[in-house]
Amino acid sequence: MRLGYHTGYWSAGPPPGAQEAVVAADQLGLDSVWTAEAYGSDAFTPLAWWGSQTSRIRLGTAIAQLSARTPTAAAMAALTLDHLSGGRFVLGLGASGPQVVEGWYGQPYPRPLARTREYVSIVRDVLAREAPVTFDGEFYQLPYVGGAGLGKPLRSTVHPLRAGLPIHLAAEGPKNIALAAEICDGWLPMFYSPRMDATYRELLADGFAKRPAGASPVEGFEVTATVPVVLGEDVEKAADTVRPFIALYAGGMGAKGANFHRDVLDRLGYGEACDEIQAHYLEGRRAEAAAAVPLELVQDIALVGPPESIRAQLPAWKDTAITTMLVQTDPRMLPAIADLLA
Repeated sequence: MRLGYHTGYWSAGPPPGAQEAVVAADQLGLDSVWTAEAYGSDAFTPLAWWGSQTSRIRLGTAIAQLSARTPTAAAMAALTLDHLSGGRFVLGLGASGPQVVEGWYGQPYPRPLARTREYVSIVRDVLAREAPVTFDGEFYQLPYVGGAGLGKPLRSTVHPLRAGLPIHLAAEGPKNIALAAEICDGWLPMFYSPRMDATYRELLADGFAKRPAGASPVEGFEVTATVPVVLGEDVEKAADTVRPFIALYAGGMGAKGANFHRDVLDRLGYGEACDEIQAHYLEGRRAEAAAAVPLELVQDIALVGPPESIRAQLPAWKDTAITTMLVQTDPRMLPAIADLLA
């Protein structure tokens, strides 16, 4: 299992020490570094800015939201970053949720799997650069049907640096996980737990069985999971660092009854806890929401506590389908954590 570093997205500004952590990750020999976006900082700009100071580490978006840009715009950004990095870019995509898609981007959310399938197909056509891109789908049309009627099929002016620039898909629901295995080169899970590994392997196998001819080999498929890691002699205090993150996603990143992040935790068996977390969060009681996150839930999806305790838990994680663990941590702690997890 390889190690990577996830910078997350911003709140008040760039995370303190993020640039130094990205450079350290490169020097420490980590596999990859990834950036994110929600409805503030975007994923591509920090990756280009911080990544310009690196020389070998892979650079990925986890995730670039589908609704934030058209498929051709995402492909343009991927082509550009792949050239600038010397072939080190990984395009991580995800549908996000209805609150962000419809509330922030002003686009419809229904049928995200079908929309994702069309989106990835167009991106691949752009990256392949085999012909001018045309597409007649339910959600996307190239050229656009209507308007001035002057649109024409176009081919990227930029030649790809390499064939098969990897595309990874963020997925949480069973059908979406299978879709990642069917049409993409990797899966970006959230709230991965070793307890669910057998289920995840079955869902991936379902997708692999539908993989089209000519797709990249299944043996090279990546599972790149973000895992919060907090070192501390007091397990509860270490867990307190992760609790607000879980509470945000279980209680605030989605409407009641339509929260796909919470659904993952429900499937882990924390439905009652999530009811309490969500009730607090929707009423604006964020501290209470965080306090309601059980220690067992934190320990299921994160590594927290003294170094010897974390080291003892590693074999269970290394036995999973995860190919790269993306450490989410205080940037200043990355060297110590990389040494511990190596």
